Parts: sequence; structure tokens; C-alpha cells
Amino acid sequence: MSTLTPTSDPFVALSGDLPGVTAIAPEISTQPQLVDITKLGDLANAFFRSLPGEDVPIPHDPVINLGSGRTPVLEPDLKIAATTPQPKGSGAPITELTQPHEPSLALPQGYSASLPKVGATDPRNSIANGAVARTPFYFFGHATEFPDAPGGVKPVPLENLVTSQSQTFPGQAQVTALLKEIANTGRQPEAQEANASGQTFYFLDSSAAPVEFTQSETLAYKEIAPSAHPQFDVNAVRRDFPILQERVNGNQLVWFDNGATTQKPNQVIDRISYFYKHENSNIHRAAHELAARSTDAYEGARDKVAKFLGAQSKDEIIFVRGATEGINLIANTFGRQFIGEGDEIVVSLLEHHANIVPWQMLARSVGAKIRVIPVDDSGQIILDEYQKLVNDRTKLVAVTQVSNALGTVTPIPEIIDIAHRRGAKVLVDGAQSVAHLRANVQPIDADFFVFSGHKVFGPTGIGAVYGKLDLLNQLPPWQGGGNMISDVTFERTLYHDAPTRFEAGTGNIADAVGLGAALDYVQRLGIENIAKYEHDLLGYATQELLRVPGLKLIGTAKEKASVLSLTLAGYSNQDVGVALNREGIAVRTGHHCAQPILRRFGLESTVRPTLALYNTCEEVDRLVAALNRIARGQSEIRGR
Repeated sequence: MSTLTPTSDPFVALSGDLPGVTAIAPEISTQPQLVDITKLGDLANAFFRSLPGEDVPIPHDPVINLGSGRTPVLEPDLKIAATTPQPKGSGAPITELTQPHEPSLALPQGYSASLPKVGATDPRNSIANGAVARTPFYFFGHATEFPDAPGGVKPVPLENLVTSQSQTFPGQAQVTALLKEIANTGRQPEAQEANASGQTFYFLDSSAAPVEFTQSETLAYKEIAPSAHPQFDVNAVRRDFPILQERVNGNQLVWFDNGATTQKPNQVIDRISYFYKHENSNIHRAAHELAARSTDAYEGARDKVAKFLGAQSKDEIIFVRGATEGINLIANTFGRQFIGEGDEIVVSLLEHHANIVPWQMLARSVGAKIRVIPVDDSGQIILDEYQKLVNDRTKLVAVTQVSNALGTVTPIPEIIDIAHRRGAKVLVDGAQSVAHLRANVQPIDADFFVFSGHKVFGPTGIGAVYGKLDLLNQLPPWQGGGNMISDVTFERTLYHDAPTRFEAGTGNIADAVGLGAALDYVQRLGIENIAKYEHDLLGYATQELLRVPGLKLIGTAKEKASVLSLTLAGYSNQDVGVALNREGIAVRTGHHCAQPILRRFGLESTVRPTLALYNTCEEVDRLVAALNRIARGQSEIRGR
């Protein structure tokens, strides 16, 4: 096949044999022809982003058969080889799946086993009169199915949605054998001795017994039984995130800055666009149609957040700009109502600045004291020391569920139980946990829980506070204005109950709706499926990074989420980040708004790759290869 060269002309001459070209247009075979690249791109986008049965705007082409359905269907005799990129060592075999009146697709092994059988007895999968059946698979898109849209189609029931098969991480058998050798002999690999200071990771412990979860267990980063849930197809997920196709400095983007913000799937992008096209209005205060649509969409999003967190009622959910504003809201309502001179606030050494500074401001204002839970050398909270800190003067314990700097998963159920036995309330900062762990606020008995939408594949500028309803209704409003009042005179004001009493003025309506779509997306995949996939990816990344000369991992707690904080001997963290960016790899460098915990390890900054559900072993390989080049002086970088 000839090589395409950049040109400003959207039509380019192609010659040679192109896969599928002869089948599509027999006259394009031996002679150079002009091919409309824009049209080809439009056709490809229409095919891969559309659902059977939905209208799709596509350029007219005689070889596209719309049939009795409305989705473009390629002619039956056209064969498409869908080659899926495989990370090194995966060796995933490919099998063909063929259905009547549809193209033959090459799919990973096990894929067809997860598909429902086609037949007249199953109306979801029947193919009659040439129409393509509706499919329940999330990876074929639900971009325009909005259940709260007026007259919209009903979404496919969640129980009908399945996930397809995944490959385990490359080299798993070799890693397992190596770990067994370590366990039997006590010998640590040379790189691990040098870099991990003898610490072990639970996710690399081959002797750990699988654990089934009960309803009360919320720490998903324990070993999960292989049969606990369906498997996860990362390549299908990646197709939902358009930004992952970006190129940076000539390289395919690798987004390892998920701890700072996550990327957004088409389902979220399209939902926000739909809101502005069809529903945009202020909420609650009009009799016209668009106000009703907007109110329904906004309050529907509140209900989705409540269900996602396991709240008892949607009235326990307050929309805010993010976790930072949520903590400030609690500090300025609960804090000023119940914390006074001589009282104590307990935080951990792991906290983000957003869970330190508001409490400092409150403590200075009312004369309270802040006490800090220490951590051990692995970065885990020392529970025995925490128990000594909590006393009858403790009014609030504010602790992160996952450290943004180290990835440590904290023992939240134990922390809450100890605090409650002393009569203290507990705030859980879930900013770094909601995209990775099941957040179920009732079993853990959290009093408050905060998170940011942009950390869980939703828009920026939106987040939520959960609070127990009876507690919220005891708190004074934080801000005053419209929407949060029931009656106003110049002598006095009466306020609504929660949550409206805490939402003065016009809220971020569109992004709240977008957050609801993001949570739908995560629910559709299944948080346990995500956790299992990321668990394997974290184990693979940890093992590979420890082989890089001079690399040291910071934070080696046995229970970790997908954060890999590291330093590289001989190089500044900033220079490492710049060098990785030259290769299209995005990581965060700096103190990560968590200076106290980094200083516990004698550092002012680290390089921090953070993983998410769309990252792959292949991307980890690119990161490791780039770090190896830097460590060996083969990359353009300034040394210290």
C-alpha cells in the first residue's frame, strides 16, 4: 500500500491494493484514484459511533445499505478485519464472529461467548426483513439515548448490558513464577531491593487468598475472586474516549494524569450537547416546557448521584463545584455550628491541601485545634495512633479514602467506627476513590462524603456533597440568594430544607446533567469490573517500573489504588515530566497539593503517573521504555 503524504487537498491519489477497496468500489483497484478522505472519515465515524435503529447523518454512498433500520450496514459480502492492538506478550488469539446480514468482524477470543444468541425467541437480537437488531452492548454506543429527554427512547435495561472478555496483563505467568520464587526463598529482585525498601505490594502477592465481598465491605482493592464478575474489554472502552486519539509531539497520547482529571467519553460529551440543544433553561422557576425539561434533567442527575453513592435519599445530595467547595461548605456550616474553642479536628498526614486548609481557617477563627494521624513507612495510616488521638473533644474526623499522592487506600470503616464511638462526625474525601472503588455511604456510616465530577469521567466545575439528611437540616445555609429560600421579607428569611438550602443561585445545571451521564457510564461498565481491571494493570505497572535503574516508588501500602508516585535518581522530577511529554506521555510532576505527606518521605515533589479504566499494558510499556531511556542517558534531558 502506498504511503499517504500530508497535503492540504482533501483528495489524495492512492495506488496499490487497499484492504476492502475492491469490495467497496471495484473500479478502484489498479489505477491511482482520487479518494475523498473526509468522506471516508465521516463513514468510519458514522459506522463506529452509531447504534442500530438510530438516525445517523452520513454522506450518500451507493454501497451503504440502510435496509429497514436506520443504521448504515455494510453489504454482506464485505469482510472487515478489525485488528485490535495487543500489548506486548498478550498473544490474544483472534476468532471470527459472523452474523447474517452483517459484516464479518475479527474479535478477541471469548468475545463471541459473551454475546447473546441470535434467534426468534429473543426480540433483542432477532434480525427480520433485513433490519439489524438492537444490541445491548455498551461499546456499540448509547450516545443519544437519554431517558430523561422528552419523547426519548427507553434505554436498554442495565440487566441486559454485558461486558466483553479481557486479556490478563502481559507476562502474568512469568511474574507469578517469580513471585513464588521470592516467597519461597525470601529473595527480593535487585530492582525491588533498591527501590521499594523491602516493602511488598498486596497486588503482587501470589499467596494472597481471593476474597469475596460482602455488602459492608467497601475497599475494592483487595484480591477479587476471578468469578466475581464479568471480564473487562479495555479496547472497547477506549473507543468511547475521543481525546485518546490525539497526537502529542507526533506520538499517540498516553494519558497518565488521571489523578488530576479524567478524560470524558462520548456519552458525556453528547449528553451535555443535547442539554444545550434541547433542554437549556433555568430550573424550578417557570411554567414553560424547557424549564420542565431542564428541571427533570437536573434533579434526575441528583438522583443518579444518590444511587451511585448508596444514599438513602436524593435530598442528601448537594451539588457543588467539586470536592474542594464541598469541604469548604461543611467547614462553614457544620464547623461553625458545632465546633468551638478547645474542640479538636482530626485529619491524616495523607490529606490533599483541600482537606487541610479549610480546617486551619476554621480552627483559627473559632479557637479549635487540629490533630494529625501519622502514617508508617509504607504510607498507611497507623490505626493505633489514631485511636489515641480521638477523644471527647474531637468533633470531626476528615480523612481521604484514597491518597492522591501515594494511592494508599485508607481503612475508612475502622476510622469511622472509632470516631463514632467517641461521638465525632466523619467526613470522607472521595475525590480520588469514586472512579476506582464502590462508594456505599450507608454501610460505612459516613456522615459526609464529597467528590468531584471531573475525577470520574464527568465535567469540570461540578461535584457533590453527601450528608445524612437529619444532620444537613440542622445546619445553617452557607450562601444566601435565590433558589434556597421559601419566603423573604426585610425582617426575616425562611430557608428550604436540604439540599436546596445549600444551593443558592443558578447552579451548574448542564454539567450536573453531564455528571449524571458519567455515572451512568461507570455503572454500565460496573465499578467492580473497573476495579479488577485496574488491579491487574497496577500490578503489571508496578512490576515493570521496579526494573528501571534508579527508579524509586514512593508509597508502598499493601492496599493501593492506581497511583504510582516515583523519583528517578540523577534527574529532577520536572525534567522527567518534560522528557515524557516529548514522547506524548502525560504525567503529573510536583507536590500534588499534598506537601505534608511528601515531606514525610523527605521529598518536595514526585513524578506521578495515575491509571484509569482506559489505560493499557501497551501504554505502560511505553512509559517504562521512556524511563529506561532517560535512566540510561539516551533521552534529551538535563541532569541535576
